[in-house]
Formats: sequence, C-alpha cells, structure tokens
Amino acid sequence: MELFDLSGKVAVITGSSRGIGKAIAERLAEHGAKVVISSRKAGPCDEAAAEINAKYGAGRAMAVPANIASKEDLQRLVDETNAAWGRIDILVCNAASNPYAGPMAGISDEQFEKILQNNVISNHWLIQMVSPQMLERKDGSVIIVSSIGGLRGNALIGAYNISKAADMQLARNLAVEWGPSNVRVNTIAPGLVQTDFAKYLWENPELLKQVTEPAPLKRIGQPDEIAGAAVYLASPASAYMTGQTLVVDGGITIAW
Repeated sequence: MELFDLSGKVAVITGSSRGIGKAIAERLAEHGAKVVISSRKAGPCDEAAAEINAKYGAGRAMAVPANIASKEDLQRLVDETNAAWGRIDILVCNAASNPYAGPMAGISDEQFEKILQNNVISNHWLIQMVSPQMLERKDGSVIIVSSIGGLRGNALIGAYNISKAADMQLARNLAVEWGPSNVRVNTIAPGLVQTDFAKYLWENPELLKQVTEPAPLKRIGQPDEIAGAAVYLASPASAYMTGQTLVVDGGITIAW
C-alpha cells in the first residue's frame, strides 16, 4: 500500500457529488485521504459525504458546496477546507460544463464563454488559490479531468474539446513552473463514460455503438474506472510524473 497510501492527505474534488468526481472522492478516501465533496447544490454534496463517512469512518469527508463560475465560492471552498483540516495536498478539478452540441458555427457567444469559463478559467482560479501552500511545503498534486476530446476533432462537441485541450496545456505550463518545488500537475483524459453529464452521447443506442464499436474494449467506461487513475496521480506512485495526460478510454484513440 505504500505507493498508493494517502493517509494524512487532504483532497478537494470539484463536481464530486456524482459521476466521475464522486468515484474519485470515494477511492481517494479508501486509500486514506480526507476528501472535500463540492458541487453546486448542497443536498447532493451532503449525501455523497455522508456515504463516504459511513463507509470509511466519521470525519473522512466533508461537504462544501461551490459554484465553479464564482470566484468567491471557490475561495470559500479553499478557506473552509483549510479551516477544517489545515491543508490541501491534492486538488482534483473535475467539474465542467457543456451547454452546446453541434457545429462551431451554431454556438452562441454566451455558450462558448460558459464552456471556457467553467472548464478552463475556473480551474485556473482554483489552482492558483490552492497552490501557494503546496509550493511552500514543496509537495502537492493537482489533477485536471480533461477528455480525449482535447486530443481529437469532433463535429458535435468542438467547443468543449477546445476547453479540454486548453486544460492539457494548462497542466503542462504549471508543471514547468512548479516542478522545481515538487508540485505536480497532470490531467486525466477519459473516453466516453456512463455519467449523467455524457448521457446525451450514450442513451442513444445507435450513437453509443458508433462511439464504442471501434474501441478495442468495445464498451462504455464506468466512473470507477477513471478513479484509479486519479489515485495513481495523487499518490507517491506517480512521484516522477508531471505535465502529462493519462488517457483512459478503452483504447479508442489508438484504434483504426
């Protein structure tokens, strides 16, 4: 367990009341971390934290609702975590938005701005709020949940893919800046995962087959199958890895 031991660590995970974020929070807690559940609505956050505390022991999880589009909310998320647990060792930027599907010519300015704000700028805000203490301690792991969309063109979710490519570059830039202080920044690029967020892509059987059939594993992914990558990137097992994008996609990006 030493390579993956997160005992004594504190992790903040955005968008963690359900889906991939919740799975990541559960697995980080399983490996010893204290986790902060955060998403926009308080009720689901409280429920997710209660489930983790029931499974792994009281005090293992706390809920701090926050709207990632609000700089004030994000600062409160950081401040309340520091007040309760004194530190943040792991930050997982998982929350994202995608209010539009279709060709780039059809997207409104408001929709494009929301995608870039929530998927890139908000990540930048939160990372900058958390990083000073990591840099001071010369230890920390920042993980951004990106997407294989950031590696490929797509006629349906082009704006979303632009934001996810930007997240990969954000990680590379920060990895270069903070590497000398032993603060690592990486991204995870999932393929299609069965979450409510991506429901419009998998609830249609024909579209689901079109997306999964070319992949070597020929199936959709599950949230928990992304969580293991986050545990790896958060733990000592990945101590020599920074600025990288870890693709977890059933093999679709390498398939003909």
